[in-house]
Amino acid sequence: MEWKLFADLAELAGGKRVAVDAGPGDTVGEALEALLDSHPALEERVLDDEGELEEHINLLRNGSNVFTQESGLDTELESGDELALFPPVSGGSGRQ
Repeated sequence: MEWKLFADLAELAGGKRVAVDAGPGDTVGEALEALLDSHPALEERVLDDEGELEEHINLLRNGSNVFTQESGLDTELESGDELALFPPVSGGSGRQ
């Protein structure tokens, strides 16, 4: 399974794409654990003091937020899934 990482998360992991030892039948939570185990610098950035995913970190499976559109970290992975992790995005010029 491969994670796509964005912004400072990609910098911390040393790349925008990171392969982990997870696959069909595993959960998103297990794939996240594999990512953090292989790239510990990410842990402080994406987990809160209780070890839960920070509210402001977005976690998508096939473009869908796993917390609002699926079963959260218990979402089961299927073959061909694309996982993505990124910090909040702000933008715009502030002009009106």
